[in-house]
Amino acid sequence: MNNTTAPSDEKKSMVLINTLSVVIPVAVAILLGIRTKPDLGEWTAILPHLNAVINSLTTVFLLAGLWFIKQKNIQYHRYMMTIAFGLGACFLVFYVLYHLTNTSTSYGGEGMIRYVYYTILISHIMMSLIVLPFVLRAMFFAVTKQFVRHRKVTKIAFPIWLYVSVTGVIAYLMISPYYIQ
Repeated sequence: MNNTTAPSDEKKSMVLINTLSVVIPVAVAILLGIRTKPDLGEWTAILPHLNAVINSLTTVFLLAGLWFIKQKNIQYHRYMMTIAFGLGACFLVFYVLYHLTNTSTSYGGEGMIRYVYYTILISHIMMSLIVLPFVLRAMFFAVTKQFVRHRKVTKIAFPIWLYVSVTGVIAYLMISPYYIQ
């Protein structure tokens, strides 16, 4: 095993990862429930559009990371995945900022397309909750050079993360006509 962390340090890291995997979604849910929205300015209205760009870029970097690792180019794989991870963190901050400061937009589509939208949206949200601990573990195992464990967890994390980034863009494209301008 190529492990650069002591067992007690790894245990602490796993506790932190598990805690973050629970605290982040709970904190987001609480923030989304705030009725009185602070006014941080009109600039926050662009955040859903920015998040769509971030999700699109995340998809590109995830696919590039996959391509580079298939080419055995570990250095560029590491760059691509680190950028994708950073984009995910930016997305989370902007998502919270938007929903903290703006009322939620209702989807205005009718008929079957409404069911399609909500199926995509709900699956996107559920998968984003599921993927968080896997992505955090994948990053931890990569940083600590535990590559066997990294590969094992990425077999789960990667397809879910890719699904979340793609469906985020699809959900945005479907609801974007209903944003208040």
